[in-house]
Amino acid sequence: MLKRIDLMGSPNLGVYISVTNEIAIVPKNLEESMEEVLKEVLNVDVIKTSIAGSNLGGALVIGNSNGLIVSPFTFDREIELIEEHGINVAKLPDKYTAIGNIAIANDNGAIVSPLLSDESINLIENTLDVYVERRSIAGFNIVGSLANVTNKGALLHVDTTKDEISLIEKIFKVSADTGTVGRGNILVGACSLANSFGALVPQETSGPEMLKVEESLGLLDD
Repeated sequence: MLKRIDLMGSPNLGVYISVTNEIAIVPKNLEESMEEVLKEVLNVDVIKTSIAGSNLGGALVIGNSNGLIVSPFTFDREIELIEEHGINVAKLPDKYTAIGNIAIANDNGAIVSPLLSDESINLIENTLDVYVERRSIAGFNIVGSLANVTNKGALLHVDTTKDEISLIEKIFKVSADTGTVGRGNILVGACSLANSFGALVPQETSGPEMLKVEESLGLLDD
């Protein structure tokens, strides 16, 4: 399922919300109508919590079916709330706060910014139980903002090279393609949400963009 929607007037869905196939980490003040959309389209349980005292959960969290990696400044009470849902949570042991902007993962692999330390790489590998590749995408280190990857497909920044696409497909074990959302927005990771069940894109997303999202994320087979 694919739906167009903004979050409190903002197209930056992936900055505020982090999703896996099981859960969505959302701001505590998320409107009930948006919560219902998340449940309907993505088939997830919704966890309302701040991360490091912030509503920017999408920028401060990455995860897959095996666990979540959160900002090093996440409060213990926030982690405990998430763990009450039976989720394994680990703090990034690095100086970088916005892990959601500089890493991307599914159940098969992860790509992280070259900025991350070996200690962080090891933590991500152990917590998410995946192979981790340290590299940039399309010349940028903000790999989490540039890509939306699920267990069924990957939507990538328009300047991602053919060689990078081939590597991404090998790491994540899915088909991948480039595209935009929100009428030309290239930050597809920051401005969309997706898992194996569906995707949410900004309200201004055009029909051709929506078709490319569906194709890239493997949603046309549903």
